[in-house]
Amino acid sequence: MIAALRGELAEERTARRIAELGLQAKTLEAERLRMQIARLRHERFGRSSERLAGEVEQLELRLDEVLADIAAAGGANDTEDETASAPAPEEKARRRGRKPLPDSLPRRDVEHLPAEDCACRACGGMLRKVGEDITEILEYRPGRFEVVRHVRPAFSCRTCEAMTQAPMPSLPIERGRPGPGLLAHVLVSKYCDHIPLYRQSEIYARDGLDLPRGLLAGWVGRSAALTEPMAAYIGRHALAGPRVHADDTPMPMLSPGRGRTQAARVWAYLRDDRPFGGTDPPAVFYEFTPDRKGEHPQRRLRDFQGILQADAYSGFNALYESGRVIEAACWTHARRYFHDELLANGSPIAREAIERMQPLFAIEAEIHGQPPEARLAARQARSAPIMADLHAWLEATLRRISGKSDLAKAIRYALAQWGALTTVLRDGRACLHNNAAERRMRPLALGRKNYLFAGSLEGGRRAAIIYTLVGTAELNGWDPQAYLRVLLDRIADHPINRIGELAPWNLQADAV
Repeated sequence: MIAALRGELAEERTARRIAELGLQAKTLEAERLRMQIARLRHERFGRSSERLAGEVEQLELRLDEVLADIAAAGGANDTEDETASAPAPEEKARRRGRKPLPDSLPRRDVEHLPAEDCACRACGGMLRKVGEDITEILEYRPGRFEVVRHVRPAFSCRTCEAMTQAPMPSLPIERGRPGPGLLAHVLVSKYCDHIPLYRQSEIYARDGLDLPRGLLAGWVGRSAALTEPMAAYIGRHALAGPRVHADDTPMPMLSPGRGRTQAARVWAYLRDDRPFGGTDPPAVFYEFTPDRKGEHPQRRLRDFQGILQADAYSGFNALYESGRVIEAACWTHARRYFHDELLANGSPIAREAIERMQPLFAIEAEIHGQPPEARLAARQARSAPIMADLHAWLEATLRRISGKSDLAKAIRYALAQWGALTTVLRDGRACLHNNAAERRMRPLALGRKNYLFAGSLEGGRRAAIIYTLVGTAELNGWDPQAYLRVLLDRIADHPINRIGELAPWNLQADAV
């Protein structure tokens, strides 16, 4: 027994040492990035200003992520408002300790009285107020900042002199200054409005608030770590349904030390039973991976049983071989190849293919929201003949056009996917297309356009956590910032075995 305990202790010490070394490496990288940014900002000759600005932008974003990595690993100290790593020398002289919040901000008092404010718990004697503690928290309400003053009067018993005082309410970041509304605002600004942390810091400075980017990075890292259990809960719910939409999109990721990006990937797994009359709440779960290998969706969906609504990505094939996952292909993908050919060459054959498919989409719009049995009956009566005629026409057309043309590729894609495209004729829960998942990818595509890449693997995973919360909140009628505020306000003290109580579908958006 003693030997086993010694072994566990040695393993724990080794793990702790590895974590410390990793934290030191991140801290050194943060300092190196600061030096590079400072050098590039002072560089004047020999390079185009546009290229120089792009390099600075990449380094700034990478530094944001490194500082958040340090905070998530426990290396930040928000109690003194320090940055998530050692501040630059000029920052040390400027910022010592916690600065008072600006007097210009409006104040709102919240008084916390002890439960025994009338009588002493020890002897039942009368209490008298002898002082109070005031803790100021920076909070954000839509459109403005404010300071919430948590006032906790202290009382003593007139008889036995026993002291009593209400405890300080829990905060999302222990002993930290930000309120849940401010944290929600920073997260939504970064991930929904695509404003990097260093730019947010500059914006807040115009309101007289000294919120360095390292401090904001610490808030982001800790908020993501705090809310990760909820994202995991949403993921389990999303993959427990009878049908899941899956899609992925590229997300370039900075490769540390290489000076360029690598092709990372963001996957979305969407559950939405409403098209076939299901009453279970919708949810979307995002996952960030360093590449597009099939092992990632295979691992994520290893326990899933049901219909997988997706494109023809070969990485899903191993799932279909088991028989527990049914492939349902996307008619929008099949139509898109003909649409591209029509736009490029004005092909009358491509136009006819699109016109033949169009009635299928019209039928789907009519039966949306109906029970699976009604959907299946309508498809077998109305859609099946259209599909049969289309299949015969595609085969006949393929024999009379050049096999090397893009039009032939479009036809071969549809014919190769025909079994999966006609799953809708065998199961009323299947959808005609995967548009629902593609819609959940649009915010990421906009973010990719604005900030170009993920700063690190850890940064991509943090983004997936926040996008999971935001996307699922929207599906359930929430404003994302409002939901994050409520979640961050409650989750720190909430029992982990009751995490489901804080899911977006268990909290009423219009009642909070």
